Amino acid sequence: MSRAPISLPGRVVIIDYGEVISLPQSAADRAALVALAGVDAEPFWAAYHAHRDGLDQGAGGVCAYWRAIARDVGATWDDARVHELWAADFRSWLSINPQLIEVLADLRAGGTRLALLSNAGADFGSYFRCGPLGDFFEACYVSGELKLLKPDAEIYRHVLAALGVDAAGAVFVDNREANVRGARAVGITGHVFTGAAALRAFLTALA
Repeated sequence: MSRAPISLPGRVVIIDYGEVISLPQSAADRAALVALAGVDAEPFWAAYHAHRDGLDQGAGGVCAYWRAIARDVGATWDDARVHELWAADFRSWLSINPQLIEVLADLRAGGTRLALLSNAGADFGSYFRCGPLGDFFEACYVSGELKLLKPDAEIYRHVLAALGVDAAGAVFVDNREANVRGARAVGITGHVFTGAAALRAFLTALA
């Protein structure tokens, strides 16, 4: 794939993290979580997803999230096991898509403003800002810190105001169609992420 700087003067590209910048959880990571939980996979994943919005909205802390899962699956986890589950889950979201990082690098090379907006627990905030990804983004917005979730219109309005741009000056990228629809509803140009090549083509066309 040929690479070149991507310049979008006067616009900010706001990009999601999970399954856009990051890769999906691997089969090995998922198996490790189930093994730590010590319960059957089906009820574990049902509870994992059922309580995720609460975690991502900052309704409770990490420990409260894992205790809620334990109640649902009938498990008893001590504090050490809760920490192990949290660490394994956190690690499972750290693998990045190298082709997407190339797109970010080319946007940066083109002088395009970049921001991150993720539905994630507040514990991801320092990783986004202080890890290598922080070099790409002028700001990182985390739902668990804002107490707002995509696709709520208020989270997009908050980000626009914080970045000092109007909706026409923003481009939003997310792998979930509902989240992109939410951004479009407030006037932001949206792109449903299906792969780095398609994203590059979309951004190049905008440029």
